[in-house]
Amino acid sequence: MKSATPPNGHMPQRLAPEREFAMRFTSTPRGARLARRLVSHRLDDWGHPYATPVNETLTLITAELTANAVRHGHVPGRDFHLQLTLAENTFRIEVTDTRAEKQPPSIPPTPDSASESGRGLLLVAALADDWGVSPRPAAPGKTVWAELRERRQGRPCAHPWAELAVT
Repeated sequence: MKSATPPNGHMPQRLAPEREFAMRFTSTPRGARLARRLVSHRLDDWGHPYATPVNETLTLITAELTANAVRHGHVPGRDFHLQLTLAENTFRIEVTDTRAEKQPPSIPPTPDSASESGRGLLLVAALADDWGVSPRPAAPGKTVWAELRERRQGRPCAHPWAELAVT
């Protein structure tokens, strides 16, 4: 069972990364698009080509988390920070913004069927093996993170219908 907030309120202990990419982006739709594209490029550089399930799934998760950081975590003049790591066959995406009072729900609500938005965290919860929200250490804000474990020959461990969501 996935949980948005670990029992101790903190992110799970991070393993020493084998690979890591981190960058700040402007808290704008353009910054979110650039973050998504750079994650996809970095995964390709790491041996997970663009059309593979790992690349497509992590790119979609990144798109949702960065769009939420822009829409719900935007503070004028402040950037968001993205970090992608790979450690022991687990990919981890972290998106940190500076708005502490706007926390995502621990269980994504079911959106109104007529609504054109509100499905981002449902996708993240469906595609990721685990996800959550943690306070930003030593500064105002929060980090929304998601993890995806790599399985057999670069295929992520995902729900059976998840590939439909990324194609």
